[in-house]
Amino acid sequence: MSSERAGPVWAGLAAMAALGAAQSLAFVHTFAWALQLLCIAALAWQVQRSTPARAAAMAAAYASAWMASSVWWLFISMHRYGGLPAWTAALAVALLSIALAGYPAVAMALAARARSGRALADALRFALAWLAAELARGLLFTGFPWAASGYGQIDGPLAALAPWIGVYGIGAVAAALGAGLAGAGATAPARRHRRLAAVLGAAGIGWLVLAGAGPGSFTQPSGELSVSLLQPNVPQDEKFVAERLPATLDWVAQSLLAARGDLVVAPETAVPLLPDQLADLAPDYWPRLRSHFAEAGRPAALIGVPLGDPVAGYTNSVAGLGTGGAQYRYDKVHLVPFGEFVPPAFRWFTRMMNIPLGDFRRGDPATPSFKVRGVRALPNICYEDLFGEELAARFRPAERAPTLLVNLSNIGWFGDSPAPVQHLNISRMRAIELQRPMLRATNTGATAIIDHHGRVLASLPGFTRGVLTGRVQARSGHTPYVAWVSATGLWPLLAASWLGLLWSAFGWRRPARGH
Repeated sequence: MSSERAGPVWAGLAAMAALGAAQSLAFVHTFAWALQLLCIAALAWQVQRSTPARAAAMAAAYASAWMASSVWWLFISMHRYGGLPAWTAALAVALLSIALAGYPAVAMALAARARSGRALADALRFALAWLAAELARGLLFTGFPWAASGYGQIDGPLAALAPWIGVYGIGAVAAALGAGLAGAGATAPARRHRRLAAVLGAAGIGWLVLAGAGPGSFTQPSGELSVSLLQPNVPQDEKFVAERLPATLDWVAQSLLAARGDLVVAPETAVPLLPDQLADLAPDYWPRLRSHFAEAGRPAALIGVPLGDPVAGYTNSVAGLGTGGAQYRYDKVHLVPFGEFVPPAFRWFTRMMNIPLGDFRRGDPATPSFKVRGVRALPNICYEDLFGEELAARFRPAERAPTLLVNLSNIGWFGDSPAPVQHLNISRMRAIELQRPMLRATNTGATAIIDHHGRVLASLPGFTRGVLTGRVQARSGHTPYVAWVSATGLWPLLAASWLGLLWSAFGWRRPARGH
């Protein structure tokens, strides 16, 4: 390759990386949803005018920067709290980002190979390739769907599509719009202005319709609860320190005992000791809580706590306590690789880190909801609310469908980073998809009450200790997204993406014009 050609290639890769990083702004600063579309359009423009190899390289640069700028805070968990050397933690984040970028690289190579010069067909191919890449990232090897592109549209008009097609569908529509703009700009000069005006006009009309219609209302009120959500604000590096444990346990217990209303929630591992460890330190801890919440007129409680023993195995769990001594248990189903279970052949890596309680057993996905005053509250622990399809599966049969979602999280692992805000917006997307309110009780934030349209009704400031109180309206009924995902999973989207890839790989294509 000549130096004249090498320069533009490297400049193009750098530009794509900058645009991929810019896209990640929308996951925190949600007003930047339009910027995300422009970034996607720039990538689509490159794909639509490149060879397959160049398109793959451009997509890899774009997606690597997108991932690294979205999840760089994994460095904090591995270095500051896990004890890895800084260079090792940084390398791990970089390698993860590059590996995840492989999906869009392959998908965009196929899209470029099938380029026809017809704006609509090329935009559709690009969108289906984008969908295939996002589904692969979200499902393969237990899935890592954090920063899926649809989350960048949480406060844009496309969020109205969430009750219909979910976050992956929104991402595909965003990709189609971006590719449509790119295709209009890439047409022959004599037709460019007419094509661009048509695309912009159609997009503008669709925007107005979505913005005016909103997400619709597919559910009905189904009870109301007064709630208290605890935010202990225990720094992660102090959470398991023996000298600090008594004070932490005392604050959690006193806050639980002081709660009024219908439901009080303490976050993931709010009680950070296994039952036998807690019995040694404070033998009356659980008996006192059970006795308190068993009394008539007390609220019910959901408390994050590790459970188990060496024989049965350990679980990251939620303990439920209710009137009359009723007890409930939910064990986390979708575990986090490296943090909660060790993938095969990677035990050497986890041995390098100091992660207490890092090897859990998977819970039963058929665990029913926790019943409180006629409301069916479905717990999910931290990372689990990234998987909307798994929550939607819990809506069958209809008579057992949850009417309220409760997320218990400990985002303290990631320090004062964008991770808490990103996770809040992920929970907001779940609320819109499923049209269920979401309660979030977290260790360091964002503790919040979210309504069934994804609006934050109340929240606590991050990195403060406190108790958030408020009221939440439970909902019953199914959105279209729940109806098809609970019956088929993500298979309709998977089938569409596979057909798109086959179309790109083997389909007939007409030589492009104007290239």
